[in-house]
Amino acid sequence: MILRLLLLALLGVLGGNSFAAAPRPNLLWITAEDMSPNLGGYGDKFARSPNLDVFARQAVRYTRAFATAPVCAPSRACLITGLYATSLGNPHLRCEMTIPAEFKGYAAHLRGAGWFTSNNVKTDYNLRDEAAFIRAAWNQSSAQAHWRGRAAGQPFFAVFNLMETHQSRTSVWPWEQFEKEIAAQLSPGERAEPKAVPLPPFYPDTPLARRAMARYYDCIAVMDQKAGRILRELEADGLADDTIVFFYSDHGMGMPRGKRVLHDSGLHVPLLIRFPKKWQHLAPAPPGETVDRLVSFVDFAPTVLGLAGVPVPKPMQGVAFLGAAAGRPREFVVGARDRVDEVIDTARSVRDERWLYIRNYRPHLSWAPPEGYSDQSDFRRELLQMGRAGKLTGGAAQYTSTTRPAEELFDTAADPHQLRNLTGESAHRATLERMRARLHQWQMETRDLGLVPEADMLARAGGESPYEMARRPGKYPVERVLAAAECVGRREAVPQMREALKDADAGVRYWSVVGLRAAGDEAISAKSELEQALKDGAVTVRIEAAGALLERGEHPAALQRLATELRSADGNVALHAARTLELLGARARPILPAMRERLAIAQAAEGKETLAMFIRFALEAALRNLETAAR
Repeated sequence: MILRLLLLALLGVLGGNSFAAAPRPNLLWITAEDMSPNLGGYGDKFARSPNLDVFARQAVRYTRAFATAPVCAPSRACLITGLYATSLGNPHLRCEMTIPAEFKGYAAHLRGAGWFTSNNVKTDYNLRDEAAFIRAAWNQSSAQAHWRGRAAGQPFFAVFNLMETHQSRTSVWPWEQFEKEIAAQLSPGERAEPKAVPLPPFYPDTPLARRAMARYYDCIAVMDQKAGRILRELEADGLADDTIVFFYSDHGMGMPRGKRVLHDSGLHVPLLIRFPKKWQHLAPAPPGETVDRLVSFVDFAPTVLGLAGVPVPKPMQGVAFLGAAAGRPREFVVGARDRVDEVIDTARSVRDERWLYIRNYRPHLSWAPPEGYSDQSDFRRELLQMGRAGKLTGGAAQYTSTTRPAEELFDTAADPHQLRNLTGESAHRATLERMRARLHQWQMETRDLGLVPEADMLARAGGESPYEMARRPGKYPVERVLAAAECVGRREAVPQMREALKDADAGVRYWSVVGLRAAGDEAISAKSELEQALKDGAVTVRIEAAGALLERGEHPAALQRLATELRSADGNVALHAARTLELLGARARPILPAMRERLAIAQAAEGKETLAMFIRFALEAALRNLETAAR
């Protein structure tokens, strides 16, 4: 056998191409940032996307493809590893957690099997030692990375990430910068007309809303031009007949009530896959047809490996949806919203072909809380101002409301924009219970680490990865932590929360304090327990207890607790304290010097410490709030 293998290898070398032993498809991913399915190929009649519309007629079009998170880094962590970010322990934006040493990106597995792998250019995988991870995954990862760097005859996997639709371009950049860097690439006739632009029903009809949506469509038009250039390069190189091409976006649109929320506007993405004739047998449908199968980002890694004939590592949690390795269609997809920038949040969603269920573990907070980055958008500022003035109705009023329901249930067939919450309707009680049970089962099976605050997670993990920690007996009692979290939003559970403050696990105590904070006046009876929690052994419990007490009125000891934690060298702790102070408004005034001091430290550390910018966002906003209140 050894002699035979050596002979075959020698014949391959003599033939001048050691990669030609068996035909293998090239794989090309073209990804767009922050974009919902607003393409002509998806029926959007206003979109100007001629290149991708032609591509859609050549491809199969998935109608139910969903990101696992409504922001980039957790989505990309899931895509590259084939595991949920909530299982890896990195569902928070820029948290940079470690993962088990044996976990590799799917591209590393392709590379090991002989593929040339190139990434142009974004990584953003939310990992501690991301540089080493990138080196293992990609032959090239840079703004110049291209399939053209491969050896003759070598199959390739190439990614091109298009930034033109990112939130910065669609809504955050000053108008002048957008005009210079994006709009200048379009002729006057190619620009979207604000008066004609369609508005989603969760936006008010104002000139600023129309200008914002026209800007979004202009970004799509420029992105389409770049996607077309990449496709033409593939044709010019004579590779189109040998390459399976994916086009998708990393989550929903980077607009208010899009990115950062768990409704379809934040998670539903376009997914187009073109199979050349020689690989058509791998396609689920003929070119130009639609596929209604539910697809999650966690499925992408096993799908690509399966198409390449590379074994799928057992830890991967997704299900291949193409080729010989395809598994049974999934019954539901799951989404997770955790901390984004300075905004500390926890919400989960589960969606099947018709129903969307959302569980908000911080119902005392808005879907549109203060956000240092997003609030640079003039349209978002207008939305929030109109909301505070009571000038919004319907979906816009829901989005900007100061609180949200603990549970949301939507019939996406009858209500595609998810505007009517059905949780209170007896006719849908069975559906609510079924979707709630699905989410609970998924959280238990995947050991949802998003339920653990970042500082607590690091303390539990010690020197190992959160993923490994969560699977060690006694380290993470997910069933008890989840039970405590599920009490949040249930005012009748206040006695249970008070009792749970005695629990030995910090996560249980943490969610009990969050639940008391969310219960409002119902939690007045727990004042003594909250005061005791100011001295809890877990810093996350101490901070939440301080916030809960201060929201009920002045409390000098609680303020001093926040001042102490604000000075922490641990960025997660300082950020948690800073965000709590920001949301307290005028009640934070007595520790103004401590906030100014910590802001200066964050400003000096920006660019060197990942969380410094988010601490700055929170403290700058807190200081503005105090200045406004003083006027």
